[in-house]
Amino acid sequence: MVITVVDNIAAQRFETTVAGLLSVLEYRIEGNTLLLQHTEVPAALSGHGIAAALAKFALDSARERGMDVVPNCAYVAAWIKRHPAYADLVRVGS
Repeated sequence: MVITVVDNIAAQRFETTVAGLLSVLEYRIEGNTLLLQHTEVPAALSGHGIAAALAKFALDSARERGMDVVPNCAYVAAWIKRHPAYADLVRVGS
């Protein structure tokens, strides 16, 4: 399954549509910090790596932009713990 994620800047979310269903990772930007707020994947798509693709895209985007990250979303926080190569993006004190 190919998962193509895009940054919908107007809606402040990273998103993908798979099998006609929209999945999103909502964010806010405060200064040079990307606050990752909430990941939502329809139950029908659970277990297909979509939330992981959204998290990775968001973190890669933050790295490219030179931004810090605050993982307010529990899923993203757990994903970062499983992928320590991204831990350097987390703003100290988050």
